Amino acid sequence: MTNEFETFTLANGLRVIFQYMPGPAAHCGFLINAGSRDELENENGLAHYLEHCMFKGSKKRKAFHILNRLDAVGGEINAYTTKEDTVIHASFLNEHFERALELLTDITFHATYPQREITKEKLIIIDEIHSYLDSPSEQIFDDFEDQLFINHPIGRNILGTSENLKRFKRDDLLRFHNRFYHPENMVLSVVGNLSFSKVKKLVEKYTADIPQHSPEINRKPYTGYQPTHHVIEKDVFQAHYMMGNQTYSDNDEERRSMILLNNILGGPAMNSRLNLNISEKYGFAYHLESSYVPFCDTGYFSVYLGTEEKSLKKAKSLIFKELEKLKNKKLGTRQLHMAKKQLIGQIALSQENGASQMIALGKSLLAFDKVDTLDVIYAEIESITAEQLLHIANQAFETDQMSSLTFLPTPE
Repeated sequence: MTNEFETFTLANGLRVIFQYMPGPAAHCGFLINAGSRDELENENGLAHYLEHCMFKGSKKRKAFHILNRLDAVGGEINAYTTKEDTVIHASFLNEHFERALELLTDITFHATYPQREITKEKLIIIDEIHSYLDSPSEQIFDDFEDQLFINHPIGRNILGTSENLKRFKRDDLLRFHNRFYHPENMVLSVVGNLSFSKVKKLVEKYTADIPQHSPEINRKPYTGYQPTHHVIEKDVFQAHYMMGNQTYSDNDEERRSMILLNNILGGPAMNSRLNLNISEKYGFAYHLESSYVPFCDTGYFSVYLGTEEKSLKKAKSLIFKELEKLKNKKLGTRQLHMAKKQLIGQIALSQENGASQMIALGKSLLAFDKVDTLDVIYAEIESITAEQLLHIANQAFETDQMSSLTFLPTPE
């Protein structure tokens, strides 16, 4: 697949990126630079609620017509909210690009939030919250973020609370939309078997008349991290454990190196050190992984473990043993070479998923106002040294700076 992409910016500030991809399907989406960390203290859950309610009616469509518009031709439309952005996206046959673009533009900019529909949607999200609370392996990630970024918007749960949802009004949705949903605060990303001239023409047709308006971005950086340790008894069958530390932001020059280091330790591959030396060797954990999550001004590294309570102490000691290895022993030339090849291969394979590629391109343009080519990304990975990884391991894996959160089964 070609890695070439083209960009342009409309007079109203909307940035657009397009990549040609052969095949029958195309993908496009609006990526908005607004997420749960942009909510005011009394708005927790509002960004996610808004994302749901955009599908409930527009100036020209009722909810049924929005949901049926792409589904009727075999396409899909969806959305999701993160801590720092919201994505409204669609996948469809190439021939339906105009239909999809017009629909996405309609709900992103012209949603009307009918009272009856948005009231019903509260019940759906409350069910979503309850479902999530029934899954400790998911809940512990959000609770751990809240612990790491205590009393800060970035730590708050994206879904919010049932109490907050119940008191949100239509005016709250309109105010949040008016603060952030403006062309200069978003990117439109398109991937498919389309011509650039057609994409440009249709984007201008449907979005050029949307007025320019400066968004109200006022993100407070997180400072004052202090490691903390909490143990909570819950109605669970196994122990759930997370540990981690504050690390590099999206804008840190060590970000790419941290991605590589995390991949070696406990990334998605079956040959990660955590999987081979704990799950495979001892059979302690079915769920064991490490993560690196960067934000625009901070980030964190974590390890998650789900295991029998009787195995928790031994499993934790084995995790710290793997961290100490990476802190104290430099990777050999062959080890480093193979780790780089693995990460490069994973990136190359991810390019084959058109929807994922569309979102990745859009997020890069949204966050950095540029998109690196694969050649640039691969060159950066190849330039990482064993000394860099050793230095980063000693910063990110510093034992005294680790926080932890444990869910233990309630004693019978």
